[in-house]
Amino acid sequence: MVMVKPALAYLDVIAAVRAAVDVPLAAYHVSGEYAMLQAAAANGWIDHDAVALEHLTAIKRAGADIILTYLTRWYAELAAGTPR
Repeated sequence: MVMVKPALAYLDVIAAVRAAVDVPLAAYHVSGEYAMLQAAAANGWIDHDAVALEHLTAIKRAGADIILTYLTRWYAELAAGTPR
């Protein structure tokens, strides 16, 4: 496995690594990226769910097979249809 950290600032690196290796590629959506999302949502500047999903989608589209993120529980509950 190869890991790229942080994920959002290095989407181009994730894509380049994906093209260069044939092993699982992990991306770490670090605590600072998560904290910025939470703070902006708490201040009403963004829609948390829409932006969080866009973060994860962008990382996946860049080529990550595995995403390590503080959004794991939120996403699992969303995917399971569990009300928050």
